[in-house]
Amino acid sequence: MATKQKQAMSTAEKNDLKDSDFAFPDERKEPLTDARHVRNAVARFNQVEAVSDAERDRAWKRITAAAKKYEVELSEKDWRELG
Repeated sequence: MATKQKQAMSTAEKNDLKDSDFAFPDERKEPLTDARHVRNAVARFNQVEAVSDAERDRAWKRITAAAKKYEVELSEKDWRELG
């Protein structure tokens, strides 16, 4: 039996999230609501534009906390290690 793929989060669903549910809360970019979104946030991390290194540091802390919560293993210890 094939597993059903979860659909992408709708705009309405994103709008219902708290700012703290995002890696980049001021921009409301990269939700961290489950393991799939955590992996996606890591993959798209360098695509987020117009944020400072300090904001990236804070976003990485949120991502690593969410990765621990959702049991996502990260090989990178710092966002600067991302390709």
